[in-house]
Amino acid sequence: MDSNSSANVAFVRPATFFLNGFSNFPHAKYYYLFLSLVYAVTVLENSFIMCIIYLSRRLHTAKYIAVFHLALCDLCGSSAVIPKVVDTFLFDHQDISYAACMANIFFVFHFMNVQSLTLLVMAYDRLVAICFPLRYHEIVTKTSMLLILGVIWTFSLIFFSVFVDSINRLSFCRTNVINNYFCDYCTVYRLACNDNSINILMGKLGNDLLIFTPLILVFISYFCISLALFKIAHAVDRTKAIKTCTTHLMLVAIFYIPILSNNIAALTTPFTSDIQIINNSLTQTIPPMLNPIIYTLKTDEVMQSVKELYKRSRMNTIRVSKTKC
Repeated sequence: MDSNSSANVAFVRPATFFLNGFSNFPHAKYYYLFLSLVYAVTVLENSFIMCIIYLSRRLHTAKYIAVFHLALCDLCGSSAVIPKVVDTFLFDHQDISYAACMANIFFVFHFMNVQSLTLLVMAYDRLVAICFPLRYHEIVTKTSMLLILGVIWTFSLIFFSVFVDSINRLSFCRTNVINNYFCDYCTVYRLACNDNSINILMGKLGNDLLIFTPLILVFISYFCISLALFKIAHAVDRTKAIKTCTTHLMLVAIFYIPILSNNIAALTTPFTSDIQIINNSLTQTIPPMLNPIIYTLKTDEVMQSVKELYKRSRMNTIRVSKTKC
């Protein structure tokens, strides 16, 4: 182990950690291949929806800037988890350097956080659209949306830099074995042999930031939306307004329900570590794959843009072939 000194205190840090997740999982190689397939589909789908938004002028709105951002974060979040898991366990590269472990913690939690906060931003978009329809284009502009997303990134980068840096004050003199599939913050700080009370607090703050605060604010926004819907006199208009929210509500459910279920199950059910690890890995990897499918199939604007781009592509192909003839 390497030791570093700071303020007359010696912090003992391992040169490497050993990731021990899936160690007792039978037929684990099939699961890694499944995750590889999930990742390939996630990359294709999120790249597809980002291309559609970029190419279609009708989607160059504040709302679809948020959708584009969610697709980008889904892509980056999956890239922070799946390739490393496959490389670690399928190819037996279970040793990870201390610096790489800290980077892994940062990117996994940062992208989960921006995914969560982007869902909150999309709830804000729906809130303004339904509660203040006449002022929507005045309040939710492309500039304001980019500013909000910029604030989210700045806040998340600063918070999780401090979050990860809090591990540097710990000494690891017991074991360097991490019983997880990635460098999870809570799993790592529990390996320390000195006081980790600050890390416990940071872990709770991170959990609140990732899950509870955005989810509570989403619930509040939809409570306000439901009150506004009751005031809409015509059933057709009410149905149309509800339809604009269903896609977002499905994204919220897909992201938050598995995380909440895992947290509740961890407190109430004596799951084996392997089952918990599998549940957590699916929670992190399946939603980014499903989000583009939901937005493509459930949103009329996106489907219409796909059809228009397909027709334009066919017309260009026909024009090129005629020119060649």
